[in-house]
Amino acid sequence: MAKITYISHDGASHVVEAQSGHNLMETAVAGGVPGIYGDCGGVCACATCHVHVESSWLAVVGSAQPMEEEMLELTGDVRPNSRLGCQIVVSDEIDGLVVHIPENQGY
Repeated sequence: MAKITYISHDGASHVVEAQSGHNLMETAVAGGVPGIYGDCGGVCACATCHVHVESSWLAVVGSAQPMEEEMLELTGDVRPNSRLGCQIVVSDEIDGLVVHIPENQGY
């Protein structure tokens, strides 16, 4: 299990215990984290699980793949540390990961 911290746009912190093999979107939805919707069910088709990964974690979670980058282009507030939560798989390696949730999600 890994603990993931989601920081809402208003600064509220939500810590969720995540099972390995699940992704950040699934973990957030199951944990009741506001601002993460996962409308497409995690198939990289809607960008309603957009997060900003804290810079210290970028090397660990890796960079977005081309399909993910295309979806991110359709959202607002895209940054170099933007990722889709459905594309980050939980493992023991990301225990303590901190991500920030943009004010608006969209596709």
